[in-house]
Amino acid sequence: MRKKKMWYDYLWIWSIVYFALGFFNILFAWLGMIDFLVPLGFAIIGGNKRFCNKYCGRGQLFALAGKLRGRKPKKVAPRWIFSTWFRYGFLVFFLTMFGVMVFQTYLVASGASDLREVVKLFWTFNVPWDWAYSGSMFPDWVAQFSFGFYSMMLTSTLIGLIALVFYRPRTWCGFCPMGTMTQGICKLRN
Repeated sequence: MRKKKMWYDYLWIWSIVYFALGFFNILFAWLGMIDFLVPLGFAIIGGNKRFCNKYCGRGQLFALAGKLRGRKPKKVAPRWIFSTWFRYGFLVFFLTMFGVMVFQTYLVASGASDLREVVKLFWTFNVPWDWAYSGSMFPDWVAQFSFGFYSMMLTSTLIGLIALVFYRPRTWCGFCPMGTMTQGICKLRN
C-alpha cells in the first residue's frame, strides 16, 4: 500500500522555484532566508530536527533526483564525510563564507565598495549574473546580499548534486551545514 502524499512531500518544488526566480531577478535570493531561518526555528523552539527530516525541500530534491537516476543507489559515502570533525569543519567553513558575504554587503552599504553583480560558484568562480539585476528601488547592499546568498545556495546545491552522482541521493544531508547547526542547537537545548 502506498503512503498518501502530504503537502510537505512536494517541498522539493520550492528549491526549483527558488533557483528559477533568482535566475531572472537576483533579489528573489532573499527568499532563501526561509531555508536558513525555519530550520533554526525548529531547532531552537522545538528542540528537534523535524525540518531536516520532513520539510527540507533540498533533501527531497536530492531524493527525487536519485529516483529519477533510475539506477540502484550508489555506494555509501566514505565515513569521514559523516565524521564530526568534517561536519563541524564544513560548518565553520560555510559560516566563514557567510561572514565574508555579510562583510561584502556591509562594504556596499557603507559606500566603501561598489556592487559586484556576480554569482560565485564554489566560492571561487565568478559567473556574471548582470541580466538578473538592473537596479531597483532598494539600496545596492540589498542586491549585494542577494548575489552572495544566491551564490551560497547554488554552490551548496551543486555540492549536493555532485555527491548524488557518486554516492547515495541524500549524502549531502549527512554534512549539510544547516543540519549540523540544528543538531548542535538541539544538543545544547536538550
